[in-house]
Amino acid sequence: MNQIATPATARSSTEGGTRTRSSWPVPAALLGLSAIPLTAGTLRLIQLGGGPAVLPADDRFTGFPIALVVHIVGAAVFALVGIVQFMPRFRRKHLTWHRRAGRILAVAGLMVAGSALWLTLAYSPKPGTGEVLYTFRLVFAAAMMGAIILGVRAASARNIGAHRAWMVRAYAIGLAAGTQVLTEPLGHALFGTGDVRDDLAKGAGWFINLAIAEWAIRRRPRPVRERHRQRSHGDDLLNRTGASA
Repeated sequence: MNQIATPATARSSTEGGTRTRSSWPVPAALLGLSAIPLTAGTLRLIQLGGGPAVLPADDRFTGFPIALVVHIVGAAVFALVGIVQFMPRFRRKHLTWHRRAGRILAVAGLMVAGSALWLTLAYSPKPGTGEVLYTFRLVFAAAMMGAIILGVRAASARNIGAHRAWMVRAYAIGLAAGTQVLTEPLGHALFGTGDVRDDLAKGAGWFINLAIAEWAIRRRPRPVRERHRQRSHGDDLLNRTGASA
């Protein structure tokens, strides 16, 4: 009996360990993706507050521009709170926290999208950017805002699947700045530089993030009942093998 029980116990322990470890790669990847934009935003706030000029000055912003401050602070909260929301085990164990954090996430996301529209419409474009990026910013800021509103409405209607889908899309749009850190140099290396090429390289960050988000949303894990049935079938085979031995 011990020879039969021990492998099953080890396998169960291994599966449990796998589930525990598998919940970490996504939050870790999101944190890494957010690190450079969050660091740049923090340094920009310090610089605007009279601190050392670590980043190149941006002549478009003088004093302490509210729109830029709202955008940076909102993006930091949105990115960091969102990472925790992507930890399934933590979310299941702390459902009340998840709901409260979700409200904070929604407000922060609306701050990001609203301030992005504000910055795009009220300030002159950054030198080196063109009409393509201007259009991208308007479209994706509006899309992010719409996704958050639809996600909140779905949560209020207890439609958890739709809520998750819309919030994942909103988070993907909001995190595009991290992906653009990768797509811009890659685009320059492959296609050279120029207003349109640079704009498309930045735009690729949004499209890549949304493509990954749609893949994650549409991926259907096997139902728990099916996994349990296959596991029980495997245990039966193991027991019969041990008995025949």
